[in-house]
Amino acid sequence: MDLRYPIGKYETKISLTPVERAEAIAQIAETPKRMRDVVGGLSGGQLDTPYRLGGWTVRQVAHHVPDSHMNAYIRVKLALTEEEPTIKPYEEGLWAGLPDSRETPVEVSLALLEFLHLRWDILLRSLKPADFALRLRHPANGAMTVDNVVHHYAWHGRHHVGHIAALRQREGWN
Repeated sequence: MDLRYPIGKYETKISLTPVERAEAIAQIAETPKRMRDVVGGLSGGQLDTPYRLGGWTVRQVAHHVPDSHMNAYIRVKLALTEEEPTIKPYEEGLWAGLPDSRETPVEVSLALLEFLHLRWDILLRSLKPADFALRLRHPANGAMTVDNVVHHYAWHGRHHVGHIAALRQREGWN
């Protein structure tokens, strides 16, 4: 198994069926519980263990997910309120190296993730089908749709929970 992609690499989808969309939204709604469950009971030393050689620590992953998902939430809101907005990317590796990602208790980001995803879930479930076709532009990746963002971040949450779950299994921390 490639430790970088415990659930497989992301496969882009620009447009989702109603069933796929509902599944992706449900996965986004479940991400906070899954993240809380997978980091639950880990000691400080375990939280500061990289999930793979050269990878981020469990603590950094737990802080990265809300950082990333806040950006995604804002991107969706921009797409809903502006005409094909160009979004601002961020340097996730540099963010993960900042003191708040290396030192803050994970509970802070678990709570942030819960409330962020509650808002995001409410927003996504309120949208009309046509809203999911609205576009935004990523400077490096080009045009994206709200469907694409929803699909990607449903995968993203599972991806990082998978990193920690795989580490726990390899280390016998279950």
